[in-house]
Amino acid sequence: MIHKPVLPGEAIESLNLKKGSVVVDGTLGAGGHAIEILKKILPGGKLIAIDWDAEAIENFKEIISKKELIGIVDNYANLENILRGLGIKTVDAILIDLGFNSDQIENAERGFSFQKDGPLDMRYSPQTQKITAADVINNYPEERLVEIFRNYGEEKFARSIARAVAIARKEKRIARTLQLVEIISASISQRYRNGRIHPATKVFQALRIEVNQELENLKTFLDQSIKMLASGGRLAVISFHSLEDRIVKNFFRLHSKDCVCPPNFPKCVCGHRKSLKIITKKPIGASEEEIRTNPRSRSAKMRVAERLVRQKTNINKK
Repeated sequence: MIHKPVLPGEAIESLNLKKGSVVVDGTLGAGGHAIEILKKILPGGKLIAIDWDAEAIENFKEIISKKELIGIVDNYANLENILRGLGIKTVDAILIDLGFNSDQIENAERGFSFQKDGPLDMRYSPQTQKITAADVINNYPEERLVEIFRNYGEEKFARSIARAVAIARKEKRIARTLQLVEIISASISQRYRNGRIHPATKVFQALRIEVNQELENLKTFLDQSIKMLASGGRLAVISFHSLEDRIVKNFFRLHSKDCVCPPNFPKCVCGHRKSLKIITKKPIGASEEEIRTNPRSRSAKMRVAERLVRQKTNINKK
């Protein structure tokens, strides 16, 4: 069964795909977007499908087998090396969907779900990553846990939860998902324990981001995407929380303007030249119809930019 992709029509339309296009799907997942991309670029096109999770690549190969498809088990943050290794200088379009697929949530052994008992793992690539969520919870200093819960999960009870974790781990290693959920629930007020969202939601998000270095990988990927996009090529990023969306928004803004010197500088000394044109002035969200049929699309935001030819002329401020 094919996982239902988020914003499938909007994403494919925004990428401006044609027969013969060379495209990167940096987050293959269950292959929903990839299948739609192949419909647009074949015959003659090529899809480089990347996923850090080896199971995603293997499962997709079972669904579809085409010589125009290259499956790569790697992190999208290594985009430039991946493409160089394939002898590809530039591509016509790049898509990444920063959500994780439901197979990872449903598999309790992966440790992503706070509703299923499993090992505190949360690694996208258990074969290559060493640090698990259990390592973070049991070994990081209490103050560092506060920072992670607050910065990556925007958790208002970050300090009290980190304190409870620090006390509990002295008695016994925290190794299971529901074990951590119990600690979190006991460390916050009854009012928030019975709130609209599960009390462990933000902490689990924060741990997942830390374990997989998601925000740093996103920044690295964005820098490399500019290098690898052909002139006129499109980049589309689908994010699911404000931390990711803010990074993408600021990156697009920075690279869609020339000089970034302080306003009081009489002359440009930075040498910065715009390399992107923003296609989506505001992020594209899911329609009401899509949200009804695919609730996970509710928080999705897609931003799209187009690669420009770099300008070489000098810019002087007036």
